[in-house]
Parts: sequence; structure tokens; C-alpha cells
Amino acid sequence: MSGEREPLLGHAGTLSGHGSLRRRSPGSEIEEIEQEFEEEDVLTLRQVFQPNTMKQYVKRCCNVHDAKNKFPIIKWLPKYSLQDFQCDLISGLTVALTVLPQGLAYAVIANLPPQYGLYSAFMGCFVYTLLGTSKDITLGPTAIMSLMTAAFASSPIPNDPTYALILTLVCGVVQFLMGVLHLGIMVNFISYPVINAFTSAAAITIAFGQVKGILGLHDIPREFLHMVYETCKKIPETRVWDLTMGLSAIVVLLLMKQLRKIKWRQPGPNERIPMIVLVFRKFIWLSSIAANAIIVITCSGIAAILEKYGHGDALSVTGHVKAGLPPFKPPNFSLQNGNTTITTGQIFGDIGAGLIVVPILGLVESIAIGKAFARQNNYKILPNQELLAIGAANIMSSFVSAYPVTGSFSRTAVNSQSGVRTPMAGVWTGGIIILALAFLTPLFEYVPKSALSAVIISAVIQMVDYEIVMKFWKIEKLALIPWAVTFLTSFGLGIEYGILIGIGVHLLILLYPVARPRITFTKAYRSFPLSMVSVNSSALARRVQGFDRVQYLDYVVITFNQSIRYPSVEYLQNKVTQYMYKNEDEGVPLSVILDCQHLTSGLDYTTIMGLIEIIADFKRKDVHFSMAGVKKSIIKELNNADVKDIIYGDSIEDSIRKIKEAEKHGSFEDQLESITIINGKLAGATAVNASPVPGRRLPRLAGGVEPRPVSKLAQEPDRRLAQKPQSNLAFESSDSEEEDKPGSPSSKNGGFRM
Repeated sequence: MSGEREPLLGHAGTLSGHGSLRRRSPGSEIEEIEQEFEEEDVLTLRQVFQPNTMKQYVKRCCNVHDAKNKFPIIKWLPKYSLQDFQCDLISGLTVALTVLPQGLAYAVIANLPPQYGLYSAFMGCFVYTLLGTSKDITLGPTAIMSLMTAAFASSPIPNDPTYALILTLVCGVVQFLMGVLHLGIMVNFISYPVINAFTSAAAITIAFGQVKGILGLHDIPREFLHMVYETCKKIPETRVWDLTMGLSAIVVLLLMKQLRKIKWRQPGPNERIPMIVLVFRKFIWLSSIAANAIIVITCSGIAAILEKYGHGDALSVTGHVKAGLPPFKPPNFSLQNGNTTITTGQIFGDIGAGLIVVPILGLVESIAIGKAFARQNNYKILPNQELLAIGAANIMSSFVSAYPVTGSFSRTAVNSQSGVRTPMAGVWTGGIIILALAFLTPLFEYVPKSALSAVIISAVIQMVDYEIVMKFWKIEKLALIPWAVTFLTSFGLGIEYGILIGIGVHLLILLYPVARPRITFTKAYRSFPLSMVSVNSSALARRVQGFDRVQYLDYVVITFNQSIRYPSVEYLQNKVTQYMYKNEDEGVPLSVILDCQHLTSGLDYTTIMGLIEIIADFKRKDVHFSMAGVKKSIIKELNNADVKDIIYGDSIEDSIRKIKEAEKHGSFEDQLESITIINGKLAGATAVNASPVPGRRLPRLAGGVEPRPVSKLAQEPDRRLAQKPQSNLAFESSDSEEEDKPGSPSSKNGGFRM
């Protein structure tokens, strides 16, 4: 139906800047969107409270253009037409028929009297009309917010709303400040697996909590595990009339909602649909949309008839509902419980984590719904403006005795399907609710509890997403961990703790790669050829058989796959210490080059202190530490921290060159005089300038298998002497059996000579 009309907030105009409507040509669309995101600068708290930035921020927010953007109604109201009025009126009335029974039912979930569900349903509609950027969203009570209110803000006095009203005001203030400071990015840290598991667990908790209404049971605790136990224990106390009405209402509701999915045959180019058919189709569609209201009205009529004929005890009914509108006043910040006064501090302490969890959940729910329907109907919403709208709605709602409100998915879907054109539809929804509070509350006394339970169960059962488990298994198995943790702890510890634990677990998974980045190391060698070799013993001829080069393990290159942050400092220190000993002769340190190509951002203080400790350790071991490819800004940070003894290179090769320049013994790798072998291992070396080669620079034979002990080879005849070409390079071994024989050519220092 929405596709039959062009919405005022649809693809004819798109929100730009901070919420303005502007017609534009297709060619300029991308450029304007880019400009929009450039204008939406995200300011950190440090930037906001700097003097110059603060002055610019205030100047930017306090101008006529931005004031209009903060009130989107100024943009679209001058273009409002009669057709828009008709569409919004129909949508507003339709949503009102949905929210009336839902409001009564959701208040029960929040542990409040039924009228508080209606108090929560009208003020948000009015405020969002002024500040909202989505034509589809309708604010009001939802199943999730009702459950969270019961979890965090249940008063010690039955049916007392003080805790809930304070929570509403705090939610509004937090959400509004997040919008002012452009902190909507915080909601992005709540991942989809956590939200999905929380929503499914909440839906199951809510649905099972309404089983008592279907069965007509009383005195059932709120905690899930105890609730399941007590419900099963009291099944013999089931009231037949409540059970019959509840099950019948659920079946009829599910069948009526399926009528929305009927796809009627579309007429041909020259074919006209008869008016009677159009009226019938409209009646079917309206019946499916108003299914909740139809069921509640029908069941209430049955209860009234039973009451008239003296069978009033057959059904459990809602009972007295306070008539009239709520008083407009701020919430009370203290509560008198008998002779005890509960102070504001005690109330805030009792609400606890709900002061942060509930407003963030409200933002996540509303913005997710807004983005989904914006994509579906081809327009954009502004998240920060949505924060302002929801925050202001909760602040104002707290003055009319409402508990926290947010966007409702089911009512937003009804609103969109009804062909809504602008947020003005919320005015009509709110108006109908006010009229119902003023004149219809006496009729709510006959609403059966089983009918309200059926409305809730049919609404929340669709929120259980069991198919997502297989999707996680196929796409990302790791996502099953936070999903399962959130889902299970929501039942075991409570829905309020399940969401917190789930967020914490997924944040740990997110931060683990930061604390344990992937590290690769590369050995850097220097070598010279053995293509021309003179061998004076059969044993040594066998030792170098198959080897073509002598290699020197000079450096170790360490590469991180991301920037270094303080959680990974200790890990970095351990890995550097581990890799600097990656030589055949354990315990001999090597110079290390840190490849900084992935180090794109600055270093924090803890990381710099960790580098200072690493450099001090290298200095004690007489080896060098180099950073290759490091950015100038990071070098400046290290210099400001007075970090010394780092060799900076433009590349790994440049770092190697600079380390060689810093070596005290010169380039002995190209001027090697002798190598000493003891027990089949390279034990020492001497340069041509008679300087001993440090242990960390010892060479190794490469290109073939490891040499065997000389003692086993010395007994074999000298068959290979003639096979090797002569050169000025001679090999001698101190562990050969031939060195004790007369005339042995081995030297006293026992080594390879050249």
C-alpha cells in the first residue's frame, strides 16, 4: 500500500545536513551524501571541551540553519498536502488500534497498573513529530523496555511507579546528551549476536511469563527459573475459562495476522477492479492490522456478558483502571515506604546498571528499526538527531507518568504498511490514546487477562530467531560464543545481567587480537659461497659434502599485523625476547628489527614505557633494536618521551645497513678468517683483523643436511679429495681423530682458514 503513494519523506527528497529536505538531481546525489558526512563531524569529549573547539561548537549549534535542522518538522511541514493528511490520518488511527491493547498488556510486564502502558504511548508520539527524521517510527511502550523496567525499576511498593518514572527521566537525559555530543557510535559496540540472543531470550521470558495469564494462575515469581518451576507446579490450579479463551485468542490472532501476507492478483493494463472487491480487500487488510483490538474488544464483550448473567468469576479480568489523564509534573525523587523514606541516592543505587543499560538498549532498538525501514522505503535517517528525538521524548514522557519508551517494530511495520507519509501520523495516534484515557477507561475493566496474555505472546513469539544459529555456524562460528553466553545467562541470571555479560564477552573477543596480535618473524642472513673448496682430510670432505654456502644469522625481523596498543605491550616484550634468541646456539642474542609498516596510529604511554624496557634490555645484551618504516609522527612521540638507542630505518634493508654501521667489529662477515667446530657444532669464528666474532654472529653451513660427527667419518679413505677444486680456503676441525696423527694438516687453533 505504501508503494501506491509517493511519501513526503521518501525518495522525492532526502535528508541532508542535519535533517533538511532538499530536492536534487541524480548526478549530485553522491556528492551531497559525502558532504553530509563531512558536516557530521564526530567530536570527542577532549575536543569539545577545548576552548577554541567549544566556541566553534556552540557557534555551529546556535544558528538559524542548524536550528531548523534540529527541528525537521520545519522542513516538511510547509510542503504538507491534503493527500499527506489523509494518509497520515489513516496510519495514525490504525496504529492507535494496535497500541491500545498492547499498552495495557505491556504495563503488566513492567509490573505497573494497566493505565501506565497508555500513559507511555502518547507523549513520545507528539515529541517525535517535532524532532524525528523517520516517517515510519512510532514511539511508545515495547516488550523489551517493559521487561527491562521490571528488571531494573521495580518499586518495593506494589504498583508504585516512582522507580520507573525516574528511570524514564534518566534515560531521556542520557540519550539526549549522547545526541548533543554525537556519541551514537557507542551503540555500535553492542554486536548483532548479542542483540539477537538478548531479543530471543527476552521474547521467551516474556512469553512464558504470560502463561500464567493463559492458565489463570496467581502468585508466580518473576525470575525465569523460579517462574518455570512455579508455573509447572500450579498447573492443576488452571482455570478452564481462562485457558479456553487464551488459547482461542492466540490461534485467532495468528490466523488474522497471516491475512497481511495475502498477495492479491494485480489487474491488467485495461482491467478495472470492481469497487466491491477493493472494499473487501481493504476490509481484510484492516482486520489483520487491527487484530489485537478486535480480539480484546470481543473478549471484553464476552466477559461483560458473563458478568451480567452472574458468572463474573469465570474469567480473570483486568479490574479497575484509573480514569482520566495523568497529571503533568516531574517525577518524585523520594518514596515513603511505611515509616521509612527511600532517598534519591537509594533509588539510583537500586536501579544500578539500568541507568546505562536501558537508555542504550532503547537507542539500539529504535535506530535499528529506523534504519531498516529507511532502507526499505528509500530515505535516510540521522542517528544523532534520532538520539535527540528519543531523549527528548523520554524526558517529556517522565512528566506524564510514563516508563521508558522507544521505537516499536510491530507498530512501525503497521505504520509503514498503512501508507504513512510524515511523522504527523503520531499526532493522530497520540490523540486517540488521550481520548481513550479520558472516556474509555471504564470499559477496560472487563478486559480479560488471558486476552492480554494472548496479545503479548502472539507479538513476542515472532522475535525468537532460531534460524540464526545455523547462519552463525556457516558464516562465523566464533559468533556463537557471545550468542550462547548471552542467551543462557539471560535465563540463568536474569535478562538484565545476560545482556551485560554478553556485551562483555564479545568485547573481550574483540579486544583479544589487540592484546595478542599476530606476529611473524623472519631470519636475516649474510653468507658467502663454498664453490671453491680445498679439503685436506677425508673427514672434512665428508663434512662439507652437499653444502654450498656458509650463512650468518645476523638479525631477526619481527612484523605485527596491526598497531601496537597497551594491552599487547607485555606480549610484545615476551616475543621480542623469544625471537632474539632464534639461533642454532641458544642463549646468544641477535639484533631485532621491528617492522612498523602496520603501525599506522600513535603509541600510547604504556607502549612507550614498554619499548624503553625492551631497549634497556637490548643495551645490556650488547645488541641493537631497530624500527623500520616508522612514521615521522611516531618518531616525534618517541623523541618527546626521550627514548634513545633506537635505530630508525626507512625500510628493513635500511635498518640492516644502519645496524651494520653501528657494529663495533666492522663487516667481518665478508672478511672471515677461521671458523671453529667443536662436537659437530660451530663454536667460534675469527675475522681477518684478528677480532673475535660475537657469538650471535656465528655462521652456519647451509644448502644440505647437517654434518655428521667427524669421529665416524675419519676412518673412511680419502676418496673425495680429488673431486673438490683447490682454493685458498682450508677447513680444519678440532674434534677430528686425525689431529693426533703425525703429519696431520690441522692447525692448533682448530678451524676453517682462508
